Amino acid sequence: MSAVAPVAEPERQALPGLAGAQALGLTEDEYALIGQKLGREPNLVELAMFSLLWSEHCAYKHSRRLLATLPSAGERLVMGPGENAGAVDVGGGLAVAFKVESHNHPSAVEPFQGAATGVGGILRDVFAVGARPIAVLDSLRFGDPSSERSRYLLDRAVAGIGHYGNSIGVPTVGGEVYFEEPYEQNCLVNAMCIGLAPRERLIRSAAAGPGNVVVLLGASTGRDGIGGASVLASAELGEGDAAKRPSVQIGDPFAEKKLLECCLELLERGLLVALQDLGAAGLTSSAAEMASKGGVGVEIDVARVPLREPGMEPFEIMISESQERMLCVVAPRRLDEVLGLCARWETQATAIGTITDSGRFRVLSDGAVVGDVPIGALVDDCPLYDLSPRPPGAQVYPAPAARLTDADPGESLLALLSCPNLASRRPLFEQYDCLVGSRTVCRPEQADAAVLRLPAREDAPRPAIATSIDCNGRRVACDPRSGTREAVLECAANLACVGAEPLGLTNCLNFGNPEKALVAWQLTEAVGGLGEACRALGIPVVGGNVSLYNEAGEGPIYPTPVVGMVGELPDAARAGGLAFARAGDGIALVGPFAPALAASELARLRGEALPGGLPAAEVAAVVAAQAAVRAAVRAGVVTSAHDVAEGGLAVALAECCLAGGVGAQVSLAGRPGGGPDEALFGEGPGGFVLSGPDDALRALAAGATPVAIIGRVGGERLRIEHEGEEVVDLAVGRLAEAHRTLEALFS
Repeated sequence: MSAVAPVAEPERQALPGLAGAQALGLTEDEYALIGQKLGREPNLVELAMFSLLWSEHCAYKHSRRLLATLPSAGERLVMGPGENAGAVDVGGGLAVAFKVESHNHPSAVEPFQGAATGVGGILRDVFAVGARPIAVLDSLRFGDPSSERSRYLLDRAVAGIGHYGNSIGVPTVGGEVYFEEPYEQNCLVNAMCIGLAPRERLIRSAAAGPGNVVVLLGASTGRDGIGGASVLASAELGEGDAAKRPSVQIGDPFAEKKLLECCLELLERGLLVALQDLGAAGLTSSAAEMASKGGVGVEIDVARVPLREPGMEPFEIMISESQERMLCVVAPRRLDEVLGLCARWETQATAIGTITDSGRFRVLSDGAVVGDVPIGALVDDCPLYDLSPRPPGAQVYPAPAARLTDADPGESLLALLSCPNLASRRPLFEQYDCLVGSRTVCRPEQADAAVLRLPAREDAPRPAIATSIDCNGRRVACDPRSGTREAVLECAANLACVGAEPLGLTNCLNFGNPEKALVAWQLTEAVGGLGEACRALGIPVVGGNVSLYNEAGEGPIYPTPVVGMVGELPDAARAGGLAFARAGDGIALVGPFAPALAASELARLRGEALPGGLPAAEVAAVVAAQAAVRAAVRAGVVTSAHDVAEGGLAVALAECCLAGGVGAQVSLAGRPGGGPDEALFGEGPGGFVLSGPDDALRALAAGATPVAIIGRVGGERLRIEHEGEEVVDLAVGRLAEAHRTLEALFS
């Protein structure tokens, strides 16, 4: 075959040129580089393929060099970055696959389908490696809930998540939602999926075997989603976003359920050479990435692709992001068996191409060549850009509106419990099925992390995994490095409170325009903090996602490096909960907790501007405290465990009371913090509230971790003294009433 194959004459007559390239998001220099790689001008099919694979969403051209600095090796690692999902070994011959991804821009344009297809896409990433999805978590950000736009986005995004997850039968077991003004125009919808598989059944996406058949599985291809994730996620939002709605994919969870079961049976029978999700950039990215990983070439004939609507052009077929589709490689002798099994699952399966030894991606239309590109040029030769980071010289984000004037500590506690960022998420979780699959150990808001049972093992307690997803964008905005470290430590703290040891981390880096010095600095510092925290915990980053250009005319979002973590615990029956449960139990504050009001939720309610930094945390001491808490929970010697997070110690105590329906009496004499506000509502990593027998709590003090018994469980009120003065005295029922304010958003 010649280095540059003949291309069909009709395509040569309509070369798009530089203007066409720029309309597709390429720069003048990138267009010139494409010409150099091809030895000629690209035609429309080729240019469309390059524009998507060289987009920010697919190529990570502003972040790839940074991501390479993250730790990605570990004893338990089975699959790392570069595959559809990462995976870790959890013993018993099993591996857990997991990943988090964004669907921010599509959700800002059409929130129901954007969020729904975000769930569908992350499910496919997990079963593409051969793992059965067993849980979903979501991380959401919206503007102030009093705004009509934010209410609309919240309502429709939550409905979309519930629609897809509930319909396909995968439980939504946890997540988080924040409301902050910088997300008003750019909501964030991040979805995380966890899957389980026999370790030996995991499959990689590298194509192999010239002569093998490329088979398209699942739904027909349509114009919905053309350039959806790849184009929408590679530019800032602005006026005219309503016109982008056709770029948002449309999901069908029932079709995906059949596709899921079909793919897992194909893998169980050993019928596939490789399997890949059709996500951003559709056939172009899936086929090119499979060929690149395998060091082979590929031919696709678009005339064989089943279409949902007639008259689609070859370039449309190649870049459509229609949902519920997978691409697989099959040996010719197994093709009939594959097609027969797909027919039994009522899953469309069509042979559309062939693996070659050419190293090129050839696109055919009924046999005529309409595109011919070197695989390496598409996948590996996208130019990577160095960032030009510069810290801000002035306040970037305006101070929030003041919602709380001078108030006594009791009124401040009620205001915090009722604010949208801390109020009960039950109105959201009740729209999700958290129990389907019968693995869920406890419902959302019963524990700091979700816990899922693993299959029973002979002559041993039934093991489990735990998972959490977290980030406080406001704190990251104050100090990107420290704030990101805190997000990782918070995730690990949540796992410690249920007795789980972290095994690996996935991340979704949500930032503004990286071509701007401020955002480049935020991103660089955040990735640095992420790596530092992972090394301190001894865990690898198994994969993730980058979502940039999250800004509009009002400026960038808070930098939001969402982290998801998976850990293991040896006995599901001993998973820790956060509820105070036994009257008479002692209450201990454990860990190197140094509360500060800077960037706290109370400071936000008071309308205070963000400070220019965060107090430095002793990471090693925080990690040691997590180990002590984890050991106590695993040993079954404490009744409850809950970390101190947003809202500080007083909110953590109130949440423990609310979960157990019981009161507590607490004295903070001699505790860290100056005045009562700082002691009660100051924030920072490293603090845990544990309850249990006094001797068990005192035993924790045998190590180097600070432990102080500060109170006792019992009664119907939360009473808190500070330096001998009672500063909070509230009935648990009054706390519960304040905590239910989000119900009005879904009434």
